[in-house]
Amino acid sequence: MSLLVIGLSHHTAPLGVLEALSEHPDRAEAIASSVLGSATATETVVLSTCNRLEVYASVPAFHPAVAAIGEALAVAAGIEAPESGRPAAELAPSDPRSALAARAEALADHLYVRYDDAAVAHAFTVACGLDSMAVGEAQILGQMRDALSGAQSRGQVGESLNSLFQGALRVGKRAHTDTDIDQHSVSLVQIALEEASSVLGPLDGASAAVVGAGGMSGLAAATARRQGISSLTIVNRTPDRAERLAAATSGVARPWAELADVVAQSDLVISCTGAVGHVITADLLAESTARRGGRPQMVIDLALPRDVQPVDSWDREIPGVTLVDLQALGLLLEGRADTTEVVRVRDLVTGEVADYLTRRMEKSVAPTVAALRARAAALVASEMDRLDQRVPGLDASTRAEVALAVHRIVEKLLHTPTRRVKEFAMEGSGDDYAAALRELFDLEPKDIANVSAPPKRAQP
Repeated sequence: MSLLVIGLSHHTAPLGVLEALSEHPDRAEAIASSVLGSATATETVVLSTCNRLEVYASVPAFHPAVAAIGEALAVAAGIEAPESGRPAAELAPSDPRSALAARAEALADHLYVRYDDAAVAHAFTVACGLDSMAVGEAQILGQMRDALSGAQSRGQVGESLNSLFQGALRVGKRAHTDTDIDQHSVSLVQIALEEASSVLGPLDGASAAVVGAGGMSGLAAATARRQGISSLTIVNRTPDRAERLAAATSGVARPWAELADVVAQSDLVISCTGAVGHVITADLLAESTARRGGRPQMVIDLALPRDVQPVDSWDREIPGVTLVDLQALGLLLEGRADTTEVVRVRDLVTGEVADYLTRRMEKSVAPTVAALRARAAALVASEMDRLDQRVPGLDASTRAEVALAVHRIVEKLLHTPTRRVKEFAMEGSGDDYAAALRELFDLEPKDIANVSAPPKRAQP
C-alpha cells in the first residue's frame, strides 16, 4: 500500500472553485464514501477547510486511485463538463465521455497530486501551517485532528493514515512549541485591518460591524478592538450568539433584520457567516453608500462561500465601497512568509519527514524479519526437544550450554540477512529482499501475519 494525496487549495484553484466545494457541508463524508466505494483505496481521510480540500488515501495502485478521487472531487464541486455548457450530470449516457470523466477533466487543472514520500512531506507541511494562506497559523492542527477523528468514527482509516496523521499532528505541535512561528505569522484578520486602515485612515474612532458570531468572527471582533475600533456592532441570525460575542468584545448586538441599517452606519464591515448565498448584496451596498453620502467604506469578506456579492457580478459601480475577499487577502499575504522562523520550521519538517520514512521503511520489513527469527527459534526448540529424547540424563548446566551454543550459531547466521534487509529497506528495495527471504526460508503468509498481529486479550 502507498500513500496518496489529491487536493486543491488557494494555491491552485480560484476562489470560485473553492466556493463551489464549500457550498456542500457534507462533502467530506460523500467524497470519502465515494472513494472507498470505488475499491481503489483501503483508507481515506478528507481534510476540508475554508481554503483547501484534500483527500488522503492508502492505495494499492496509483492510477485507478487518482481517477476515482478526481471524479469524487469533481462531483462534490458540481463542475460543469467542458464544452457542453451543461452540468456533467446531465450528459446523456451515449455521450463519448462519461459524466464523471468530464467533470474530472474540468477540475484537473486545479488539482495537485502527492504520492508516497511526497505525500508524507505534504501532510507534515500542512500541519505546521506552512501551506496555509496565513503562514504559520495553528487552526489547521484542529482541523486535521477533526478530520482524522471523523474518519476514525466512520471506520475509514487504518494503520497507514492513523500513523501519517498522528505523525503530522505531532510535528505541527513541535512547530509551534519549538519555534516562534506564531509570532511571525500574519493572520488574515490582521492583514485585512491593515488594508482597511490604508483606505479609511487610522482606525481609532472608526465604527465597525461584524456579521456572524463563529470562531473567525470572534477573532475579527477581538482584533478590531485591539486596533482601536471605537464602536463595534455584532449581527448574527442567532441572537444569543450575537449577544455573547458582543459581551465578550464590549460591543452591541443588533437583530439580523437590521443588517442593512448596521452596514450603512459602519465604516468597516467584516463578514464571516456559514451561509450559502450572499448575505450582503450589491443592492444593499448601493443603498448603504447612498445613505452614507459616499463616505469611504471598507467591506472584508472572510467567508467561503462568500458572504458578499463579488465585484465582478455588480451591475454598476458603487462609489466609496472597497471590497476585499479571501482571494485578495491571499495575494496581499504573498511574500510575507520569508522569515527566519519559517526557515526553522521547514528544516524541522525536513528532519521529521526523513525520520518518519526511515521508521516506515524499517517497519515494512519488520514482519518478515520477525517471522524469520520466530522460525529459527522454533527450530532451536525442536532440536533441543530431540536432544532431550536422545540424551535424557543430560544435566541442566550442560543442556543450558548446548542451548546457548545453538542459539549463538543461529544468531550469527541470521545477523547478516536481517541487517541487510533493513539496509535494503532504506534504499527502497526492502520489499524485494524481504520477498526473497520469504522464499528462501519458506515463510508462509500466516507466519508473517502471526507476528504482525497484536496479541489477543485473555477472555475474562
